Amino acid sequence: MQDTSKQYDAVIKTCRDLFIKKMKDYGSAWRILRLPSLTDQVFIKAQRIRGLQQNKVQKVNEGQESEFIGIINYCVMALIQLDMGVVEQPDLSLDEATKLYDEKVTIAKQLMMDKNHDYGEAWRDMRVSSLTDLILQKLLRVKQIEDNQGKTLVSEGIDANYQDIVNYAVFALIHLSESK
Repeated sequence: MQDTSKQYDAVIKTCRDLFIKKMKDYGSAWRILRLPSLTDQVFIKAQRIRGLQQNKVQKVNEGQESEFIGIINYCVMALIQLDMGVVEQPDLSLDEATKLYDEKVTIAKQLMMDKNHDYGEAWRDMRVSSLTDLILQKLLRVKQIEDNQGKTLVSEGIDANYQDIVNYAVFALIHLSESK
């Protein structure tokens, strides 16, 4: 059995490194984004991945990997926004944002480890296209919950859906790295 924890950490390191570089370039401008805007950003990336998986011709020279990385980073931003709320001006230093990033990823990884234990790493037998579809399904759920002002009757909240999306995107990146 592969060492999922180490593979997970390697994927997150790549995502985190890009997050830090973008924070250096742009600061925490993302802090002004409302949750539906972040949801739509993730949705656009997931739709592009689905298009790449279905279309024979690709016109933009960026593959699935960069889009899955973007999904992970936007989801982490959304999880931070859920806790901190939206601001009118960027308000986080690089160190503060990185600390929050690490906290959110730690929670998502623990959820993954718990589910991996219970499901026996079933994701390893899944196709990347199925993981993409699950991400899109979770995003449609998030959009509905947002339209319901965050209220659910019996379902998980927005945070749990975003954590699952992070984990599905990590799984997809692990699969893609193993297929090279």
